[in-house]
Amino acid sequence: MSQEVAYTSRVRIERIRGPLRRAFLPAEAEPTLFGVHSEIAQHYGVKPEDFPPQATTLDYVVAAAGG
Repeated sequence: MSQEVAYTSRVRIERIRGPLRRAFLPAEAEPTLFGVHSEIAQHYGVKPEDFPPQATTLDYVVAAAGG
């Protein structure tokens, strides 16, 4: 196997406030929003009225692993 680096991901994350994050991903024209929802929001004590439900980073990791 080659010892050369095949790919370096260039992702930038901005914290908006609380659990909300904006991720700038390669090959995507628009940023992706991350947040919390359902049991995850409850676990972190985030009230539904404080932040709209958003997919979590965990949701994206699971979706990527299943791909």
